[in-house]
Amino acid sequence: MSFTLSRRSFLASTAGFIALHPFSARAQANQVHLRLMETTDLHVHVFPYDYYSDQPVDTVGLARTASIIENTRAESTNSLLLDNGDFLQGNPMGDYIAYERGMKEGDMHPVIAAMNTLGFDASTLGNHEFNYGLDFLTKSLARANYPVVSANVVKTMGATPLDDDTLIPPYIIIDRELTDGAGEKHAIKIGLIGFVPPQIMNWDRQHLDGKVQTRDIVATAQAYVPQMKEQGAQIIIALSHSGIGAATATDGMENASIPLAGVEGIDAVMTGHSHLVFPSSSYDGFDGVDVAAGTLMGKPAVMGGFWGSHMGMIDLMLERDGSDWKIVSHTSEARPISQRNEDRSITALVESDQKVLDAVQQQHDETLEYVRRAVGQTDAPLYSYFALVADDPSVQIVSNAQTWYIKKMMQGTENDGLPIISAAAPFKAGGRQGPEYYTDVPKGDVAIKNVADLYLYPNTVRAVKITGAQVKDWLERSAGMFNQIAEGAQDAPLLNAEFPSYNFDVIDGVTYQIDLSQPSKFDREGAVVAADANRIIDLKFNGEPIDPTAEFIVATNNYRASGGGSFPGADGSTIVFEGPDTNRDVIVRYIVDQGTISPNADANWSFKPMPGTTAMFETGPKAAAYAETIESVSLEPAGNTPEGFALYRMIL
Repeated sequence: MSFTLSRRSFLASTAGFIALHPFSARAQANQVHLRLMETTDLHVHVFPYDYYSDQPVDTVGLARTASIIENTRAESTNSLLLDNGDFLQGNPMGDYIAYERGMKEGDMHPVIAAMNTLGFDASTLGNHEFNYGLDFLTKSLARANYPVVSANVVKTMGATPLDDDTLIPPYIIIDRELTDGAGEKHAIKIGLIGFVPPQIMNWDRQHLDGKVQTRDIVATAQAYVPQMKEQGAQIIIALSHSGIGAATATDGMENASIPLAGVEGIDAVMTGHSHLVFPSSSYDGFDGVDVAAGTLMGKPAVMGGFWGSHMGMIDLMLERDGSDWKIVSHTSEARPISQRNEDRSITALVESDQKVLDAVQQQHDETLEYVRRAVGQTDAPLYSYFALVADDPSVQIVSNAQTWYIKKMMQGTENDGLPIISAAAPFKAGGRQGPEYYTDVPKGDVAIKNVADLYLYPNTVRAVKITGAQVKDWLERSAGMFNQIAEGAQDAPLLNAEFPSYNFDVIDGVTYQIDLSQPSKFDREGAVVAADANRIIDLKFNGEPIDPTAEFIVATNNYRASGGGSFPGADGSTIVFEGPDTNRDVIVRYIVDQGTISPNADANWSFKPMPGTTAMFETGPKAAAYAETIESVSLEPAGNTPEGFALYRMIL
């Protein structure tokens, strides 16, 4: 029998007794147990609520993670609670505060209020902290009752990192008293240093260009850690809002946590950014990673999921070594707030902490009002269940709105008259976020919550000018979504699990086919690996083969136009228009302008037929309601996966 256990009920059922962690129980004189707790990639998820579907959920929410935090604190003699960034943006509550309510001097951001309530000891910045601009960020951080550090975002860059004028303090050294196994207290200096992907300069160029610069994560750490040691830090913890990627450092790498862990003097690493869990099988076989030991380059590390799904935890047994401390033992784990059952249902493992809910209740209620406002109507459903295998209505409506907007913006400019096409990708397409993570807007009223569901991020509109040859390569890059399939293969896996759906751009305004028998021209990172590959065939504009030298205006977003995803023709140098409006706002305006939208996909792309060949792909179980409406491909249901996805066979 499953049940939900809150801290309050647990304490009542055990008469206040919580078992100490073995490190606390075994610690002797001059030995201390220090527990490091991590949240990461909260993205404003305080309530266990999905604002896009407008219903409670058991898989997210800092209020749920809070119950684990309180229990976990009680298991250890000494602890620190740390956040690893990406807390200010990521759901409609974040957008409501940024775009509707605003942040004035002295205002309290709801996620900061929740974190203050829990007594965080420190945080770093994630890349999404910059989505709303530096002024918004500064005002939000002002009410935090804990230090926030980030070493590689600088206002003025000096000859070395030590000469930089950083946006916020690069690190902090906190003085603590830790209790040893004999009950004696010992002073210790704990250093905390933070890092963010340098790619923020591309991803949020419009907010950051000319105001800040970024440095390489590993090089910055190599400069600062010795200084922290000189200033007395006895244990140094890196708050790395950077994923677990390659073991060898390269300049400006986005996912740098493994080489960062290898920097001499760093004792433990909190990771994030990738929305995964460490330790877990996700990182089996990675160089420099020991999943069983929970280490990167031999250093204890953790990644606590996303949206409050887990609390990351590193336990350190420290021993007095003269005037210093050394780590003699360590463990790492990520504790979940829910579990998926065999029947695909979700069981909550903890209840929400009421004081955290109370801290944000008003903003939660205001957000619900915000997302429920109707802005127009759709005469057909909008869904993304088949967005990776056929032209899709949820992507189509985004492209229609972008084209509508950019056509108006190009009028009277030097680019007036050039053909306008539009690039858009499905943001909610299952994958790591699970079988319910799809857009599904029924026929009828369209509310702001539906627009946020169609377009997950608060990107702003951009337009780039590129050639026909670059249009083709843009689509070749996008076609990395698919595995290469041999003609005659049966039930071959269609989708490349390492390729994110937000990089699967469909370009409207041209027609084309994708030849799955060809290898991908580009790898996952956008580097050319098969220069002669031609997956994109029969590419046409206005019914004629596209002219490689012709110029096109592509409507897109700031992330893509500035280099996000490494698409040919989109590196920041080809931008011809930077809109002040978010893509979501443009979609809302388009729906208001049209009154009623008809989001039927126009089937401008398809797969090249491969007689005798079938492929398999996963989608959400609710896809069954729409499968028969997909006319551009032949589909048949093929069961379900243990994770709860529906399997479909595509007859090529």
